[in-house]
This record gives sequence, C-alpha cells and structure tokens, in this order.
Amino acid sequence: MDCSFCAFLADPAPPIHTVLRDEVALAFLDHRPLFPGHLLVVPVSHVRTLTELPAELVGPFFERVRLLTGATERAMAAKGSFVAMNNKVSQSVPHLHVHVVPRNPKDGLRGFFWPRRRYADEAEAGRTAELLRAALAGPTG
Repeated sequence: MDCSFCAFLADPAPPIHTVLRDEVALAFLDHRPLFPGHLLVVPVSHVRTLTELPAELVGPFFERVRLLTGATERAMAAKGSFVAMNNKVSQSVPHLHVHVVPRNPKDGLRGFFWPRRRYADEAEAGRTAELLRAALAGPTG
C-alpha cells in the first residue's frame, strides 16, 4: 500500500501501539512523539485532507478526537494539550491525521520547531498506550 496509515488499518500488528479502533477512527502512538502519549488519530476510511472528510464523518471523527484528548490529558497527568493537523503542506503521510499531544507549562515547546524523540523501547511505548487506553475507558472529566 502507498499509505502507511491504510496499511496499519489493514494490519494493526506491531510496531504500532493502538489506543482506540472502531468503525470511525484509529488512534495510535506516534513513533516519534513530542512527549509520551502523543497520539495520531486517523479516519478508518482513506481521505487525504480535512476538506475530503465526508460531512457525515466530521462529527463522529472529531468526537473521537475530543474523547482521546481528554484521555491523553488524564493518562499523562498533563495540564493541557495541543491538537493539530496539517493539510497537504507538512503532511508527512497523505492520510488525514490529527496529532493529540499532552502539554504542561514550561515543557520546552516553543513555536513549531519541536524536538521529537523515540520511546526508549517497546515496553515504554506499550506502558504508555496502556495508560491511554485505561484513561479512555475511565470517567470523563
């Protein structure tokens, strides 16, 4: 497949760490996160950009983004979050994806030149994904 996200949807085996998958969206850990808990949320159907997302999927897709944002903040004990997407320019994979990044005051991120890192190992990524799944299943708030 030309689209790595469609490949993940077809076979979600490692190396991705899935946090949520349903008929609307797939959410998984970014392999080069800004901070642990950095998620990518993609629609299950292949669409390249926000403008191509069918109107009937806008609400359901962004409801998942909203729920995942709350879960990320809770799971990572973050004071807030950064939620963003690129359309065409700087879009590293040609499949709509939303970044959900846990944020804290003085976390070192300034502007858009943010250093990215990798998880120390698969175990750290697995523990982070489990925290996020538990927070997603828990109470909202």
